[in-house]
Amino acid sequence: MNDRPLHWSLRLAAAAALVFLMLPVVVVVFASFSATAYLTIPPQGWTLRWFAQALGDPTYLAAIVFSLELAVAATVVAALLAIPACYALHHRWIPFGEAIASFVMSPLVFPAVVIGVALLQYMSALGLRGNFAVLTLAHVVIVTPYIVRTALAGLSGLDPALEEAARVLGASRLSAFMLVALPLMRMSLLAGFIFAFITSFDEASVTLFLLPPGQATLPVTIFSAIDLGVDPSIAAISTLLIVATIVLLALAERLGGARRLL
Repeated sequence: MNDRPLHWSLRLAAAAALVFLMLPVVVVVFASFSATAYLTIPPQGWTLRWFAQALGDPTYLAAIVFSLELAVAATVVAALLAIPACYALHHRWIPFGEAIASFVMSPLVFPAVVIGVALLQYMSALGLRGNFAVLTLAHVVIVTPYIVRTALAGLSGLDPALEEAARVLGASRLSAFMLVALPLMRMSLLAGFIFAFITSFDEASVTLFLLPPGQATLPVTIFSAIDLGVDPSIAAISTLLIVATIVLLALAERLGGARRLL
């Protein structure tokens, strides 16, 4: 039986899906460099004016700074919580460890809007709304699965004999972890940190429910600007965000992070 027609059909379907997914990104990039305030194919000219306009806008600059602060805070807190927990889970010191790990990974399954509504109702019941700490906590919930997944993958690849050797030589369990296990996990953890940072920086759905008054992240600022009309500076700032995300994802892939998340 000749499978060549099937192979070509699958290739064409894959190519069509790739074009469908990438076309919006290509349009945004073209629009950010277009000399006109509206997109034409082909563009009537090229300019960097929209990038200068976007980076000179105090609203975008404030949003970028706020997003960076939030992403760094969420990633650091998630790491401080996830790494010791993963170490305990790996050594089976916690009862029902697999169930707990599945629960921690559940934000990857549920829609972001559902998580946002749930956190909004929970925080409102506690009287904790509209501050940076609450928003950071919400982002910690979202990004922790990425660090947990890569940390557990890194731990599974360690030779238990190395820690045991350190214990035999007089190191405490904490010292063995800090001096032996943690350095050997650094590549897995770094990849997890990158994925967590990207996820927090790009997150908008949950953030919309819990933003402090007068503050906005970059994705939320972009959405708000779109409501006011089409502006090439929106395409410019989006292009910068696309480039930054691609660079960080490439770095994470270089560290083997994508394989550890699968």
